[in-house]
Amino acid sequence: MGSEQMVMFQESVDFSGVKRKRLTIFVVLSIVIGWAILFLIPLTGLTYGEGASVIILAAMMFSPALSSILTRLITKEGFKNMYLRPNFKGHIKEYLLVFLGPSILLFLSGAVYFLFFPGNFDSEFTELNTLLAVNGPKGVSAVTMLIISILQVMIIGPIINIIPTMGEELGWRGYLLPKLQEFFPDRMALVITGVVWGIWHLPVIVMGHNYGTNYIGYPWLGILAMIIFCVVLGIIEGYATIKLKSAVPAAMIHSTVNAGAALPILLAKGGYNTLLGPAITGLVGGIPFIIVAAILFVKIGHRGSF
Repeated sequence: MGSEQMVMFQESVDFSGVKRKRLTIFVVLSIVIGWAILFLIPLTGLTYGEGASVIILAAMMFSPALSSILTRLITKEGFKNMYLRPNFKGHIKEYLLVFLGPSILLFLSGAVYFLFFPGNFDSEFTELNTLLAVNGPKGVSAVTMLIISILQVMIIGPIINIIPTMGEELGWRGYLLPKLQEFFPDRMALVITGVVWGIWHLPVIVMGHNYGTNYIGYPWLGILAMIIFCVVLGIIEGYATIKLKSAVPAAMIHSTVNAGAALPILLAKGGYNTLLGPAITGLVGGIPFIIVAAILFVKIGHRGSF
C-alpha cells in the first residue's frame, strides 16, 4: 500500500471512529436526559398521568432534539443536515398521504380490534357519556362528539402536537436514523432506531404509560410491546423521513398518532387486555400499522433503494 493510500485509509478509519462517537454520545445523552427528566415525577411525589406530571412527560419529549444539539456541539459537527426543512416542493402528494394516512390507519385499527373482540365494544358509549357529563357541552350526544373527535384528528391531528413531536423526531429520525444509515442498510437502521426509541420509553412504561400496570407480565411484556410498537411506527415514520429527507413528516405522523390513539379506548368496555388493544400500541389494535410497516419494510430494500 502506497503512502497516499495509507493516508486515505487512516483518514477513513478516523472519520468512521468520529461517526461512532457521535452515535454513542447521542444515544447515551437521549436516554440519560430523558430518564432524568422523567424521574422528576416520583422524586417530587407526583402521580404519573396527573397534574404537573403531564408537563414533565412533555418536557421529556424534547430530550432527543436536545441530545442532537449537544452531540453536534460536543463533537464539533455543526448544524448542517438537521432534517428541519420540510421539502414540500415536488412532494405535495406525499404530504397529503402523510396528512391523511395515519388518521385512516388509526380508525382502521379500532375497527380491526373490535372485529377481533366484539364483546369489548361499548355500544352504549358509557365512557363518552361520562366525559360529556363532566366536561362536555350540554346537548351534545356521544355520537356527535365521536364524529367531532374523528374530524379533529383528521384535520388538526398532524399539527396539533407538532412542537413536542418535533422534539422527538429531530433526534430519532433527524439524527439517529441518518447516522445509522452510514453503517447499516436502511432496513437495519430503521429497526435499530425503533428499538432505541422503545428502550427510551422504558421508565414511562413502568409507570403505566399506554398499558397501565395491571397486566400479566408487568412490566416486561409492556416494555416488549412498546419496543415492537416503536419499531413498527418507526419504520413508517422513517420511510417518510428517508423519502422526503426531512423529519417534518415523521413529526406529523407522530402528532396524529398522539392525537388519536385514545379514540378506540373511549369505545371499549372495561377489562380489556392493554397488551392487545384497543389502542394501536396493542398487538391486535396495531395490526393495520403492522401491515403498512411490513409493506414499507419490504419496499425500502437496501440502502437508498425504493
